[in-house]
Amino acid sequence: MSHDVALTCLDSGARVITERLPHLRSIAVGYWVGTGSRDEPDELAGASHFLEHLLFKGTDGRTAADIADAVESIGGDMNAFTTHEFTTYYVRLPDRALALAFEILSDIMWSPALRPDDVESERQVILEEIAMRDDTPEDLVHDLFSSAMFPDHPIGREVVGSRETIGAMHRDDIAGFHAQHYSPSNVVIAAAGNLDHDEVVALVEAGLGGAPGARPRRTLHDGKPAPRALAILDRPIEQTHVIFGMRAIRRDDPDRYPLSVLNQVLGGGMSSRLFQEVRERRGLAYSVYSFRAAYEETGALAVYAGTSPEHADDVLGIVRDEFDRIVRDSGVTPRELDAAKGNLTGSLALGLESSSSRMHRIGRSLLTLGEVPSVDDVVAEIEAVTDDDIARVVDRVLGGDDRTTALVGPPR
Repeated sequence: MSHDVALTCLDSGARVITERLPHLRSIAVGYWVGTGSRDEPDELAGASHFLEHLLFKGTDGRTAADIADAVESIGGDMNAFTTHEFTTYYVRLPDRALALAFEILSDIMWSPALRPDDVESERQVILEEIAMRDDTPEDLVHDLFSSAMFPDHPIGREVVGSRETIGAMHRDDIAGFHAQHYSPSNVVIAAAGNLDHDEVVALVEAGLGGAPGARPRRTLHDGKPAPRALAILDRPIEQTHVIFGMRAIRRDDPDRYPLSVLNQVLGGGMSSRLFQEVRERRGLAYSVYSFRAAYEETGALAVYAGTSPEHADDVLGIVRDEFDRIVRDSGVTPRELDAAKGNLTGSLALGLESSSSRMHRIGRSLLTLGEVPSVDDVVAEIEAVTDDDIARVVDRVLGGDDRTTALVGPPR
């Protein structure tokens, strides 16, 4: 952990982590809740995301307009997002407004009003969000791929829930989910910017609420059932959107650094193998990239491309051949290895030039990994990746036979 990063564990179980950046004139504060869509029972699928919307609708003492005005009237911004494994609420303000940041976030976290009228209005907003997702095939194909990669398990479900579950969810269901999961011991409070750690701890303690206890036990994925080989969703659109991939490693696996390097070589940028072959040489797609998903106990490595229906099989053939080539060669070339490591370390440095990005790094790391490695340590881990490391992760991830293809587009 960097000497500018400080951590305090409160008696309530809440963890407070800060990074002091005295050269900045801003502060970013985030409340990271260790609960996401995978922690919901089937009948409450989408409850975490529903709560994310509702917490901004007001508290016992503030309306939604009061909250927005307090932040925006001094040039700040506030937002939130929900993932499969956590939910985050954050604000970025001038450093003079440090107390205001904690006052507002503590209020919405621990004292949301959850008014029935707000529940109904936000229900409609989320149904519109689902409709927008359904009209965005490049998003829809990711949900289709996840459901095929992890069938019959919550990590394969859509984060936003379904029309059926959102339509049937009652105000008391949502309030009960909040009471069950929003406890101090399930929350990391992260802040970065021109701040003092002890002052931040005092502000957190002054606004702390929520019932004692811990997040209910999470149902881990045991590897069964196996991934489905093919998932197709017909849509009368101009392109076919495809994802091809396989299961990979958990988020804290030591091989996550070699896998990141491999992902970069495969489809992580304009110089990657797939971008050069699919787009630059053959002109078969505008967008093509590889990506990783990493959860507590498992993960995925996959490639996305959007192409014309008549070229979908060609693009899939190229992607499959590239995977097979990497397996056959047991890795990548020395030049690719060096370039990928340089890209990852350089991108890491460039991506940490704001209080907001710093806060996100320390908050997410502490919540998901239980520690915050320094930037220098992460750079060292990436730079230490060798040919043998790549060969090992290729064998672990790409060497199996269970591969999944998801397609959204016109009927084939």
